[in-house]
Amino acid sequence: MDPFSTNLKRRAEQLGITNAEVARRAGLSDRRYGNYVNGVREPDLATLVRIATILETSVDELLGLRGEERVRSVEEVFQERISSALKALHEQDLAQLVVMIEALAKAKGKANSR
Repeated sequence: MDPFSTNLKRRAEQLGITNAEVARRAGLSDRRYGNYVNGVREPDLATLVRIATILETSVDELLGLRGEERVRSVEEVFQERISSALKALHEQDLAQLVVMIEALAKAKGKANSR
């Protein structure tokens, strides 16, 4: 399997999103994106840039043009996953999420002050 298709799979896994979700966010059919993931076809430049944006990475990283990948901390991985998931939510969902996160932070603050 070529580096591009491997990197597509790896990056989606890191963000905790499915290939179908990447395709949806990029405005591609599942079949078309599946061709990229399976190494059957390669995207045009505009599509490649769109996919890199969705996967929050660079075109160079997707194409395997960078050296070894930087090791990310567990916290960085979680933050990337949260950031990716937020982009799929609507305004009302985001409002509810803010309330939940604030409640969690408040509870955490009380637990730490004991």
